[in-house]
Amino acid sequence: QVQLVESGGGLVQAGGSLRLSCAASGYIFSRYAMGWFRQAPGKEREFVAAINWNGGQTYYPDSAKDRFTISRDNAKNTVYLQMNSLKPEDTAVYYCAAGRRLFASGSGLQRTDEYNSWGQGTQVTVSS
Repeated sequence: QVQLVESGGGLVQAGGSLRLSCAASGYIFSRYAMGWFRQAPGKEREFVAAINWNGGQTYYPDSAKDRFTISRDNAKNTVYLQMNSLKPEDTAVYYCAAGRRLFASGSGLQRTDEYNSWGQGTQVTVSS
């Protein structure tokens, strides 16, 4: 049974940084892509970052480029999201997700239907 547990969320002032972690278990983590998504109240879930199965490729929307960095440690079955220069509009619940296809890469990892397991989410609040 796949289990994803996020941590590292919290309250931070605008311009600050947070590092989110997502610990995975119950499957062969190193063979699957991972993604981060977020959802603010009243809004749809949106893509934040993705990393392919071996960490060689990363993907970001324009809103996250140059501020967010996704990485993974396959020895620890953990994916990270380093968030810098945070803005109030980054306030949301952040979810990590496990890819559904073996050895997946490509810009399609921006889509929610590329993932079949989700964590419970961690709240990030950025004050102005």
